[in-house]
Amino acid sequence: MSLAAGGASSSETMGDEKKDKEGATSKAAIVADSDAETDNEAVEHKPSGHMSEGSLCTTEDEEDEDVANKIQLGPQVTLKEQIEKDKDDESLRRWKEQLLGSVDINAVGESLHPEVKILSLCIKSTGRPDIVLPIPADGKPESPWFALKEGSRYSLEFTFEVNNNIVSGLKYTNAVWKTGMKVDSTKEMLGTFSPQAEPYKHEMPEESTPSGMFARGSYTAKTKFKDDDNKCYLEINYTFEIKKDWSAT
Repeated sequence: MSLAAGGASSSETMGDEKKDKEGATSKAAIVADSDAETDNEAVEHKPSGHMSEGSLCTTEDEEDEDVANKIQLGPQVTLKEQIEKDKDDESLRRWKEQLLGSVDINAVGESLHPEVKILSLCIKSTGRPDIVLPIPADGKPESPWFALKEGSRYSLEFTFEVNNNIVSGLKYTNAVWKTGMKVDSTKEMLGTFSPQAEPYKHEMPEESTPSGMFARGSYTAKTKFKDDDNKCYLEINYTFEIKKDWSAT
């Protein structure tokens, strides 16, 4: 009896343990499947680290528009209002006086918008006379506008006037193409300028022209001058040449 009873009890216990193990195994399998589905969903919904070709093909004009849309500039005010604003703040008053210099407020203080006029481009190269190129009124110079010697070092200097009001964040951009392919792109912040009777001059960092047979030839270029409001004061399209030697002066 005891053996029979003991045998029956042991069998039931083993059966219960087997069921428990099978149940645990089933639960583990369900949890594993659930985790696998979650991981798969995470992989499927994980953003790719690669940009599409369309996102890479942003033009310079689109970049400027994006920046203009992101930057929320305050309303423009006249110079008289600028002077009166925060007049009790000593540090601001001194900064404005330093910025405005000897500006005749009575002459220009009623205009909201600055007027910037690019007068000329000067090409400077050590040991040679400066090449001064007046900016045509229609912004369309003759072709070619100028010629540079291959492998030479030079710098560009711009002369410009500012009238009516302060121009904020005046910047220069230039793009160059050869046989339809862009070969150079330059952007430089010129600064913030108050109106004054005398023209301003800004000289760009020195750079070198390329050299070699494939560097020589005709290039096309587009130059723009814009401010923080994305207002364009000059857009000029022109051609220039790189030659084996300087042209006769």
